[in-house]
Amino acid sequence: MRILIVEDEKKLLDILQRSLKSEGYTVDGVCSAAEGLDFIKTYHYDLVIIDLLLPDGSGTGLLKRVRDMGLSMPVLVLTARSDLDSKVENFQAGADDYVVKPVAMAELAIRVQALLRRGPQLQENILRAADLEVNRLTRQVKRGGKRIELSPKEYSLLEYLFLHSGRTLSRSMIVEKIWDQSFEGLTNIVDVYIGHLRRKIDEGRDPKLIRTVRGLGYMLDIDNSA
Repeated sequence: MRILIVEDEKKLLDILQRSLKSEGYTVDGVCSAAEGLDFIKTYHYDLVIIDLLLPDGSGTGLLKRVRDMGLSMPVLVLTARSDLDSKVENFQAGADDYVVKPVAMAELAIRVQALLRRGPQLQENILRAADLEVNRLTRQVKRGGKRIELSPKEYSLLEYLFLHSGRTLSRSMIVEKIWDQSFEGLTNIVDVYIGHLRRKIDEGRDPKLIRTVRGLGYMLDIDNSA
C-alpha cells in the first residue's frame, strides 16, 4: 500500500512518514500542493493525506483537483482547523476523513487502516470500455456480449486495470495490490497474467485494450476504446 502525505511542516511530515512506514506502508512526502499534484499524476496512491494550509495554495484546492481528475482514492484531511465550516467544505469537496491536529499516531494509524479497507468509492458497478463490460457485483465479464470466464486473480487484475484506466500501472504496483505482497520473487507473474488476460480479452478482437507501456508497466487503454 502506498500513501502520499502533503504537509509543509517538515518536522511533522518526518514524524508522519516514520510512523506510517513502521506500519508497513510505502510513504512519500511533499511540502506543497504543486508537488503533491505532480506526485499524484505520476504515481498510484492508495491513500492521500493533505494539510489544508500549504505555502502555494490550499489543501482544499488540491483535493478538488484530485476529484476533478476522476481519482477516487481515499483522501484524509489533516489540519489545525477545527471549525465546522471547514469540515463541511472539505467533505463536500470529496474528503473521506477529517482529522484535527494534534493527533495521536495510534489514532491516525487506525483511521488510515479504516480508509484503506474501504478503498476507492466508485459510483458505478458496471465498468465499460469499447465492447468490454465488467459487472462488479456479479464479477461477470463480457466482450461483444459474450461471457468471458476469468480466474479470481485474472478478474482482480482486470478490475484493477479498469479502476485506473488510462494510467500506467507498474509491475510492483500490481503485485502489491493483487498479490498483497512485495515485488521480490514475483518478477514474471504479472507478465504471465497479463498474457492470460490478453488471450481472453483482446485476442481476435479490436480495439486492443490492454497496452504495454515499455519499461513502465501496463494500462487499460480507454483512449483506444472509442
